[in-house]
Amino acid sequence: MAAATEQNPKRLFLVSIPRTASNLFVKVINILNQPNVFTNEKAGYFFYPALVSASAKNFFNTPLDKWTDEMKTEMRQLYQQCFDNLEAASAEARDKGKLMFTKEHAFWFVNPAFMLEVLPDPSANGSGEVTARSHQESFRLTMPEAYGPSETFSPLNKTLLSDEYLRTWQFAFLIRHPALAWPSMYRAMMNLSSKLHMMDEDGIKGAMLSNMTWKWTRYLFDWCREQSGGSTVPLVLDAHDVIHNQEVVLQFCDRAGLDRSAVQFEWDDGKQGVPSGWTAGKQNGESGGPDGAPDVSKEAAKIMTSTLVASKGIIKDKAPAAVDIDAEVEKWKAEFGPEAAGLIEKTVRDAMPDYEYLREFRLKV
Repeated sequence: MAAATEQNPKRLFLVSIPRTASNLFVKVINILNQPNVFTNEKAGYFFYPALVSASAKNFFNTPLDKWTDEMKTEMRQLYQQCFDNLEAASAEARDKGKLMFTKEHAFWFVNPAFMLEVLPDPSANGSGEVTARSHQESFRLTMPEAYGPSETFSPLNKTLLSDEYLRTWQFAFLIRHPALAWPSMYRAMMNLSSKLHMMDEDGIKGAMLSNMTWKWTRYLFDWCREQSGGSTVPLVLDAHDVIHNQEVVLQFCDRAGLDRSAVQFEWDDGKQGVPSGWTAGKQNGESGGPDGAPDVSKEAAKIMTSTLVASKGIIKDKAPAAVDIDAEVEKWKAEFGPEAAGLIEKTVRDAMPDYEYLREFRLKV
């Protein structure tokens, strides 16, 4: 990773997944009130508008080999606008001499060529990886000249962003046990479907398979380690430790260049409804609410942050010390029915090796 200087303060990129208590973590470290930090009203989510627009148009439920040139161009332009907004914020942070902070979900800035890689014919040579690589150029972003004349994408880099660009950020990762995160995500998606009609049954299944995985996080984590020859381990936090161990949060701040004196574990700010950043206007690509229809971003934020908004501090019973997957499966069957419970169980068990791998590197005190 590039070293920070007075002229080029370092940038902190927090990689999360929905329902990993990332909004809670941002609240605890009080990022919007960190004295030496600059971010936007949402504390990140620069790539969120592209996801919302693509989901509304059902792009991610369309096999990659069925995408038209027009769809690819539109998607690339959406991502480009998101990237340009991130760069504009970074430039403002640099001008102010502050650390730039963003939080993004891992799935949101993965190249669609890898998200939707076409499975090969069993009789053919090659793999889905080769097929994905052949589509990767369709979504290539335009990078500022400041990041150098070349753009490389090493095998572990599945993102839209070149190796040269990624090296200018300090990465941190927030993880959570999939048996806690995945059913919470499914519950939220069902709420989004019933209240906002954002996705149908196929859309929910597609979102589950795309989001309910640690593979995108692990790819980027391993990319970070590869860049340092394995000598540097990026910061990894487990949501359980964030909730139960205050010292872990304070140590994170020390290592990430944040002010530990700004950290808060309790709050009573009297705010109700959507966090203020989600009412500060839409970025290009976000769907709004014409003709009296609800603003999708705002209404989705209500659903995704309802527990946090209603809280006055960390709720520790949301993170049990031990998780029995078999016992949880029975609860999912009762709540969601056997079919959905079966899909959640599969994604949980498939995700466990990557979760346990990442957890070995978590920050401990």
